[in-house]
This record gives sequence, C-alpha cells and structure tokens, in this order.
Amino acid sequence: MPRVIFEHVVVQHFVNATSLPFCKYTSIRFFEILLIEKGSGLLKINNHYVPYSENQIFVLIPNDKYTFEIETPTTISAIKFLNSFFAELSSNSDQLPRKDWFKKIEEILYSTSRTAHLQLQSDAEESSMRSLFTVLCNEYSDKSLNSEVVLKATLHAMLNIVSRNMSYISAKGTESKIQDIIDYIHHHIHDAEKLSRKTLASTFYFSENYISEFFKREMGISLKKYILNYKLKLVETRLKYTNLTVSEIAHELGFTDSSHLAKTFQAYKGMSVGNYRASAQNTDHS
Repeated sequence: MPRVIFEHVVVQHFVNATSLPFCKYTSIRFFEILLIEKGSGLLKINNHYVPYSENQIFVLIPNDKYTFEIETPTTISAIKFLNSFFAELSSNSDQLPRKDWFKKIEEILYSTSRTAHLQLQSDAEESSMRSLFTVLCNEYSDKSLNSEVVLKATLHAMLNIVSRNMSYISAKGTESKIQDIIDYIHHHIHDAEKLSRKTLASTFYFSENYISEFFKREMGISLKKYILNYKLKLVETRLKYTNLTVSEIAHELGFTDSSHLAKTFQAYKGMSVGNYRASAQNTDHS
C-alpha cells in the first residue's frame, strides 16, 4: 500500500533539545499539534510569550508563527499537517468520511474559545494523547510498515480529542447563553434543520421571535447573516486548501447549487470563487 498520506503529514521528534533548527515546513503547514514531553521555557506565538512545561499540548493554526526559548532541555513531538493534506483527502477515497475530517478541523480552527495551549479534561485523556503520539511517531519512523490505515486512524483519534476539548474549554469558560448558541451553530453548521430558527428557539428555550432579537442585540448581526458568514468562512477554507469543486462545496455546506454559492460568495466577498481560489493558492505557494 502506498504511503500517500505521509507526503502530507510531517512528524518530528526532538529529544533533550536546547535549541531547535529552522523548520522548512512552517510556511506550508496548515496546522500543527505540539506535545511537550518534558522540559520548560517560553513558547513565543505571534509575539506573545507562553510558558511551557512537561505534558503540555499546543495547537497552532494557519498563520501562527512560533519559536522556542528553551530554559531546560526539552523533548518535543510535533505533527504538522501540510496544506496538501486536505487536497489529498478531497481527491482520494477514504475510509473516514471527508466531511468528518473537515468538521473536526473546523471546530479547531474556528472555536471562539481557541487558545494555543490545550487543557485536556482529565488525566485519562492526557494519557491517551501521549499514547497516540507514540503510535504516530513509531508508524512514521518505520518506513517498512504499510501503515496508511493506522496513521489515518491515529490522526483522526487525535483530532477528535482536540476538537472535543475545544468544546470543553468553551463550556467551562463561560455561562453565556449567546456563547452557547454560537458554539451550537458552529457544531451543527452542516445540518440546516438544526439551524432553523424553530429548532434553535426550542433548543435554547426562546420563542422564535425572541431568539432572533436576542442574537441581534448580543452580536450586532442577525442570526441568519451570522450563519451565512460562518458558512462562507468554511467555503474559503475549502477553496484554499482542497481541490473540491464548487458543486461539492455547495452540497456539503447546504447551498442550493454551485450557482447559488457562486452568487452569494461574489455578493459578500466582492470576488468570484475562482478568483479567490487562484489568489489564495498563489499566496500559499509564494
């Protein structure tokens, strides 16, 4: 079995490092998961300093730039999902549904409570993540293995844990009703029925009229427009990082057809989907 996915995911492991070399993949990585196994120091992310210590996990998204200022020898594992990872998923059949991969990624990328440092819910989850990192590093380093299926399953399990804990941070960090509504919208963005005003009102114990008024008052934007804007943000992600056709994107995100999506995108973004894709991918490759 060809190790196709290995061309699109890079796994790095540094043991007792006192400095880290420049990483040639930074400019082409979509997002990254770091596991600090031991050591301490400062992680500089987009000019903000975050102390790190052993058994911490950090999640970096597109455009995050980071450097380590190591104080004590540090052992780090890094998983870098390259931009091409999602193009590969969109052009090949996969045992794990493509939409499921995207859903997990989107929950990570667009979590309103996202922080670089991921705090897991329990010691059991921390142990699970460390074990998954170990499996991933072993599969990646042993080039004799036909481990495509194992690698995909391991990556998917890790994304599930990260995504689940993004939701946990949000639930733990706020008792705000509007935050609960936003998190619900993001989680169910692919399900038009669950985003209907009737269902939203029932879920959050509002009348249909009042939930619209409440949302507009709290967010300064109508409920309908917020949902559309969020969908268009997901359209942008697919246009930039995948080879999905406009028709496929329209179907996944609940637009009537490719024409409906194209007209909506043009109206809200001021450019065609084709021009956006060309511009975004040219920028990505520059």
